[in-house]
Amino acid sequence: MKKTRYLITGGASGLGKSLALALAKQNQAELKICIADVNDERGEAAVKELTNLGAEAFYQRCDITDMQDVSELYNAVNTKWQGVDVVYNNAGVATGGSLQSESIEQWQWILDVNLLGMVRVSQVFLEGFKAQGHGHFVNIASQAGLTPIPLMSSYNSVKSAVIALSETMKLELAQYNVDVSVVCPSFFKTNLDESLRTSEASVGNLMNKLFERAKLSSDQVAQTIVNKVNQGQFLILTHKEGIKAYRLKKLMPINWYLSMMLKQTKALLKKGQSLSREQ
Repeated sequence: MKKTRYLITGGASGLGKSLALALAKQNQAELKICIADVNDERGEAAVKELTNLGAEAFYQRCDITDMQDVSELYNAVNTKWQGVDVVYNNAGVATGGSLQSESIEQWQWILDVNLLGMVRVSQVFLEGFKAQGHGHFVNIASQAGLTPIPLMSSYNSVKSAVIALSETMKLELAQYNVDVSVVCPSFFKTNLDESLRTSEASVGNLMNKLFERAKLSSDQVAQTIVNKVNQGQFLILTHKEGIKAYRLKKLMPINWYLSMMLKQTKALLKKGQSLSREQ
């Protein structure tokens, strides 16, 4: 099935924009990309870059926590292109903090954006997929959903839920010829830290350091994702170290794995304390 019409939520910057550019650089004929975001300036700039690369593109403002916005996004895509072939559920935010420091409000915020936002978009666009007899959801989760790290309880939990949602969708939607992929990248150079909410300065500093020291750029991660989605892969791990960690967790006795992770956790917490003292 030829796929030419794409929707990318959170597509104005970071991984979302890199995904759009990776698609555009494939020089695919009749390529159409809708950028959905809440940052109008960045959204229009992304559309200009895509147009310069030969893609047909437009920007639609959409807050995925607002069902009316999502419905308007669906109507806009249908009006322009009579549907969409691939939905990249990419929009997301980040949270950090110890278990006791993260407020319920912070938990509710990330749940509403990262999980329920994805549910809203998927529910609305599934109608079109079923009507046209095909479609593909690409849900952006995280390595943190497979192999959690400390000081990110809400983020880890929500990304784990995205993975479970994606597997459920894969099984449930096959009857409609709708495919599903779930992407679990580790840390890479991106602007996710702009949305980071935490009440602990040391956690924010630690997360920023992890983003800064990442080996891969968002463009490199996006290219891997696009390639593997084109191959029809379900679980997409973008980092070699992430693949190794996931395999260790699956193959090692759980007590051995947790013992190994406890050692790494101590080192990470020590690093966080060090950054806090440097302030």
